[in-house]
Amino acid sequence: MERRTVLRLLSFALLPGTLGRAAVAAAQATPPRNAGSKWVPAEALSASAPGVTAKEIRIGMSAAFKGTAAGLGTEFYRGAQVYYDEVNARGGVYGRALRVIGLDDNYEPLPCVKNTIQLLEKESVFFLSNYVGTPTLTRALPVIKRYADQHIVLVGNFTGAQPQREAPYVEHVFNIRASYRQEMAALVDRFWQLGARQIGVYSQADAYGRSGTDGVSRALAARGARVAGETTYHRGAKFDDDMSPAVNALRRAGVDAVLCTGAYQGCGAFVRTARDLGWNVPISNVSFVGSDAMLRLLVQHGKANGRDYTRALVNSQVVPSYDDVTLPGVAEYRALMERYNPTLPAALRDDKYVPQRYSFISLEGYVNARVVVEGLRRAGPNPTRAAFRHALESLKSFDLGIGAALTFGPERHQGLDSVYFTRVDAERWVPITDWSSAVQA
Repeated sequence: MERRTVLRLLSFALLPGTLGRAAVAAAQATPPRNAGSKWVPAEALSASAPGVTAKEIRIGMSAAFKGTAAGLGTEFYRGAQVYYDEVNARGGVYGRALRVIGLDDNYEPLPCVKNTIQLLEKESVFFLSNYVGTPTLTRALPVIKRYADQHIVLVGNFTGAQPQREAPYVEHVFNIRASYRQEMAALVDRFWQLGARQIGVYSQADAYGRSGTDGVSRALAARGARVAGETTYHRGAKFDDDMSPAVNALRRAGVDAVLCTGAYQGCGAFVRTARDLGWNVPISNVSFVGSDAMLRLLVQHGKANGRDYTRALVNSQVVPSYDDVTLPGVAEYRALMERYNPTLPAALRDDKYVPQRYSFISLEGYVNARVVVEGLRRAGPNPTRAAFRHALESLKSFDLGIGAALTFGPERHQGLDSVYFTRVDAERWVPITDWSSAVQA
């Protein structure tokens, strides 16, 4: 059976009712001079592949732009778009503008599957980029794999889960960030050094949460230990939800540190509830949480209640601090955010979410866009999907200006491995220099 027929049946099966039928039918730094590529006469350009015309290259993105996780997709999009805006202002890549076709999946698996099919079949994008979330991407991976003979790849994603890092999907995905296993291993190591032996976990009840918990379990097993207590919450939880059952369960288990794997509202609710109940145990989150959005919620709530909810709160990150302007990539990111301040298309905006001036998420989006542009530049003036893939795999020790070089290869589809740690000081995330003080209530 042909791929298109299979995918339409898949879409119909996964998306019941009307949705399923619709799926079937349906300036601190001067930017580097090589941000774009040299101009090529229009007559020399051709529509060399789907999603590539003489004037533009279309990039497909499915992410959470609305709802309780709106900040994740919004900031990821903005960070990438700010670099594309600069490249386009300089003439594009070989004269072609870069255009992102974004679709909202509300951080839910089935809409992400539908969006992926639409992006590839209807929108005819050249490649996919910057998907957001484990529960969404893990369901889209089988769809992406069905396009293997067309050399479809996903470049950059906002998830550190394992499925896209392992067979049979790794060859179709270029992961840029470090994995959740690496983040959790690093967090467990730091807490272990501080003497914590009873480590508990609080996680989103889905593939993302399981991925984080697996990382904690593996890191503890290497030390002959086990998770001391485990609790979960449902995806889509809000900041004002009562998380006292989870807090009390871990408190009764006697844990001396809690490692969270979730999104900013659900994890923020846990932190708020724990502090309101007088439990000042150290709490950590991984990079996906949306640390800046979570911090904003905690600070606002604290000011309204006369309480500091940010003590003994740490967060792992996969990009350096966006305040470290000694790094040329960070300085450029900040300059471009000030220059362009990108906004989402009206159809994707969530009016309840206020975009942030800078954030770890938008910085990561910017980093991913730099990788994309370099891959397109190396693919040549008339790129094919196969040439783009080979161009990405040719990146060796590529300097992103963030203090860590990126390397891809035919057998290496994860470009970076660095993990960073932050704590809150004066209502801002800052690098941890003293772990003992960082975890004190």
